[in-house]
Amino acid sequence: MDRREFLSVAGGAAVAAWMPGAAFAQRAAGNYNNLLILVELKGGNDGLNTVVPYADGEYYNLRPRLAISRDQVLQLDARSGLHPSLQPLMALWGNRELAIVQSIGYPSANLSHFRSIEIWDTASKSSEYLSDGWLARAFAASPVPQSYAADGIIVGSNEMGPLAGGGTRALALTNTEQFLRQARLAVPMGSSRNAALNHLLKVEQDVAQAASSLNTNYTFRAEFPNHQLGNAFKTAAQVIASKAGVAVVKVSHNGFDTHSGQQGVHARLLKELAEGMVAMRTATQEIGRWDSTLMMTYAEFGRRPKENQSAGTDHGTANAHFVLGGRVKGGLYGPPPALTRLDGNGNLPFAVDFRDLYATALEKWWGINSSVALNGRFNPVDVLKA
Repeated sequence: MDRREFLSVAGGAAVAAWMPGAAFAQRAAGNYNNLLILVELKGGNDGLNTVVPYADGEYYNLRPRLAISRDQVLQLDARSGLHPSLQPLMALWGNRELAIVQSIGYPSANLSHFRSIEIWDTASKSSEYLSDGWLARAFAASPVPQSYAADGIIVGSNEMGPLAGGGTRALALTNTEQFLRQARLAVPMGSSRNAALNHLLKVEQDVAQAASSLNTNYTFRAEFPNHQLGNAFKTAAQVIASKAGVAVVKVSHNGFDTHSGQQGVHARLLKELAEGMVAMRTATQEIGRWDSTLMMTYAEFGRRPKENQSAGTDHGTANAHFVLGGRVKGGLYGPPPALTRLDGNGNLPFAVDFRDLYATALEKWWGINSSVALNGRFNPVDVLKA
């Protein structure tokens, strides 16, 4: 049995890529009591219909059918507002626990789903190909405590994304109960002279260790919405409530590649996003973790400002993303979309590099050096309270 076969036996509930304990050098660790939750909006969310520039007439010129009418927009200030489906987030906005960072992107943007998410996951330049995710590099330089059940948990996907490579201790999890049942297959079986088999045995040991730390005993009073993202957040909350120790949780929200018939689909996706994130806020408040939780959305790209002929939008560039938490300084950050300065392909210029957001999490949230993980120096966005 090779490693791939073992992981297949372990089932869709868990996929592990474990670094042997001896590989942990004695380095300064970060403040991993602070939890990071990443929410991937797979397919490329339409930022312009999420954070609506309702005071800009060019927005309505570019989108005669898809634009959100001014009287429907949930106003944030005199220029910008949220899609009406994001109504659940307005309470966080009012409490100044929601920051919105506009015009996020990177130089020479790539409009391929596969390549662009690879750039976001590895924090690479558009012309650079890296094998390790940005979190994998961060944890290699500043290890998560070995007492933690895992460095990171991926919920609802088998793609390691920013945790890929680097020997990161990561689990892909669909639900905790299924994982605990299937992890019983991972009973430690000693050692072997065969290096490949030894690696498998090490994987088994570490999966069993994680299983012994995780449990599903906590019953939340918080209610999670009954949809895919709500279930993913519920699973993530169970991991956090177990107090097993984990630095980062990533959940995925699918379906944002809205080339046609966008209006209804996008409204549903945003409603689910808002409901899921608000439920997660309530759950982390319930277990006393909201002030030590930072939630960030990301996607491979935004959508083109001009609607297409199929009542949808095509792949674009600059985008807006949410940052939530009990220690977030709520408000709008970054310049609004420059709709009168589109490039030759009809796409928006960016103003905030996505790696600035990553630097925020690494330096300001965890207190670790970001230059190794990001292959350079980037400027954290001032969205966190001291």
